[in-house]
Amino acid sequence: MTAYGLLVSPSHNRVYAQAAADLVKAELAVFSERALGGRVRDIEETSIGGVPYVTFSADELTEQDVRLLSNLSSLYALFQIEGELLRPVGLQPLDLFGSDLLTIQKYSGKTNEYFTKLLLNVTAMATDSPMDLITGRPRVFDPMCGRGTTLNQAMMYGLDAAGMDIDGKDFDAYTAFIKTWLKNNRVKHQAEVTNVRREKAVLGRRLHVTLGASKERYKSGETMEITVVNADSLGASRFFRPASFDLIVTDAPYGVQHGSRPKGRSPAARAARSCRAARWSCSRPPSPSGRGCCVRGRRRHLLEHLRRPPRAARGDPGLQRPGRPGLRRLPRFPPPRRPGHLPRPHRGVQAVRLSATAPRAGAARPGRG
Repeated sequence: MTAYGLLVSPSHNRVYAQAAADLVKAELAVFSERALGGRVRDIEETSIGGVPYVTFSADELTEQDVRLLSNLSSLYALFQIEGELLRPVGLQPLDLFGSDLLTIQKYSGKTNEYFTKLLLNVTAMATDSPMDLITGRPRVFDPMCGRGTTLNQAMMYGLDAAGMDIDGKDFDAYTAFIKTWLKNNRVKHQAEVTNVRREKAVLGRRLHVTLGASKERYKSGETMEITVVNADSLGASRFFRPASFDLIVTDAPYGVQHGSRPKGRSPAARAARSCRAARWSCSRPPSPSGRGCCVRGRRRHLLEHLRRPPRAARGDPGLQRPGRPGLRRLPRFPPPRRPGHLPRPHRGVQAVRLSATAPRAGAARPGRG
């Protein structure tokens, strides 16, 4: 048995860096069980020279074994341990492009790209042919692709990939990014955005990219295809044929993006505010976690109300409700009588919130008769 040491890649994400060693140990165990016949043993975290390593023992690794292990998500370097010496093992990763393809995009809700790579690796290991990750070309589908981190990782591996997302802003952002990146890196490609129509109705938009890892491969027909559809993934059968994909991988960062607390508001406060803004009531008061809030009404109606400006800015008469002392509505400008005519301004043009202790307009002030 030969001892090996795996140096974990440094990460700028503090939370991910703390869990990186445990994640790579679990990933290595999956690789061993599914693709290496259980030949990797004694996986543990060890400190060598004050630096944490993930060490393991195995029979002499073949070239194909090294090719597979070279794609571990958090692998930075691999060494063969000989007494007190570390002998470097040459890595042969599948990566066809620079790491900026994965790291250059920064946006709210994005998780660590190493974690996305781990998801793709583990999914590939769970298939009936795990070695196809390095010997074949499995096709990848991401039903919630967002801005394409999973698609870019598949592209790094030289795999065909497709994704769907209902968010039009994410679709536009990824389209702009991938076109710019391919152009700046002088990658031979063709990219087009078209509308998908069925029976004269537009079902969504489609981005289709055909590219080659080099000009020679592109000319010889060794190309990759990246497809992104801006539509609901529940209707994926309208855009893709059955049995089109071998792997379904998605990274849904809802806990990072949608669980955040902008401006210090709690989930319960945001849920209650949404109910009030839409003039719907809740079946019961929301719990501290926000799970008890049940909004009555269609989602699109709720979104329409949330997109409208605040009622105070519109001078809505609904502001004059019982139980809301100190809140009154002042008149707005009347409409112009003729083109070019400017109406005489009023004293107030927007709703003003007064404190509960402030006297109302017209009320007698202290010290006056």
